[in-house]
Amino acid sequence: MEAQQIISRFFPKSSLAPSIPTVKRSFSLNFPPLLSSSTYPFVQSQNLDVPSAALHAISFVHKEACSSSWRIWCSKSSSSTSEPEEDHEVRAQVTVRRKKLAVFVSGGGSNFRSIHEASKRGSLHGDVTVLVTNKSECGGAEYARNNGIPVILFPKARDEPKGLSPCDLVDTLRKFEVDFVLLAGYLKLIPVELIRAYERSIFNIHPSLLPAFGGKGYYGMKVHKAVIASGARFSGPTIHFVDEHYDTGRILAQRVVPVLANDTAEDLAARVLNEEHQLYVEVVEALCEERVVWREDGVPLIQSRENPNDFR
Repeated sequence: MEAQQIISRFFPKSSLAPSIPTVKRSFSLNFPPLLSSSTYPFVQSQNLDVPSAALHAISFVHKEACSSSWRIWCSKSSSSTSEPEEDHEVRAQVTVRRKKLAVFVSGGGSNFRSIHEASKRGSLHGDVTVLVTNKSECGGAEYARNNGIPVILFPKARDEPKGLSPCDLVDTLRKFEVDFVLLAGYLKLIPVELIRAYERSIFNIHPSLLPAFGGKGYYGMKVHKAVIASGARFSGPTIHFVDEHYDTGRILAQRVVPVLANDTAEDLAARVLNEEHQLYVEVVEALCEERVVWREDGVPLIQSRENPNDFR
């Protein structure tokens, strides 16, 4: 099998996709106001008080970096806003394993590069262990090869006969012990086999404020041209969980940028891309530190690294 040839020099032990642990707790959401909500009624200032039964979360108070893992000190305090007292500190510590990432690209892979650079400089507690692409000669694949990252072709196609089948792809990612799959400009629909194998562990970045300007056919410059033509005053990147359709998974994070009166599609694309590079790294940092939590109604949130009682 082609997958076996690719992974033969790596650890043979496979691992299943990770699940996000949960704990119930009460919290208050405080979202900063945006400039306007007239264009996007679903993007607006909110102050939500959620009952204690409405959140499944992890309580991380302090992170301490070490060579092979991060240590999370678990503490408890009588006040949710005060620092835990020394005698209240729980002596046990939880070690967060360094995560293994697979990135999928179809083009230059600038978001892939941002994630890999964050890993190299130490701000991201994970490593890109494999790159998947449908174009063996794209810029992202070239960058991966230059940095010693294995490159896998998927799917098998007339112009890429060495591509893997969906089942071989799943087997290969498991052999690499991949924790999270990150789509970064990958233009092919993700097969159901991969989605089922990595439930709640596949993420995509889209260059508009979903659910606006998303779906099949909305990618790259086509998105920015559609945004400008619509008269929308705001745009920005969205990171969402991946399901079996284009751009319909649960939204995890967004960043808003203005659409200026004289913007070209290229102007808007550059402004959005700058935010993409920052937002994707921040989200992957949260994933690797296990700071993604789920509300009972199925809405994913990101827990603040500095203050575990803040979510966004």
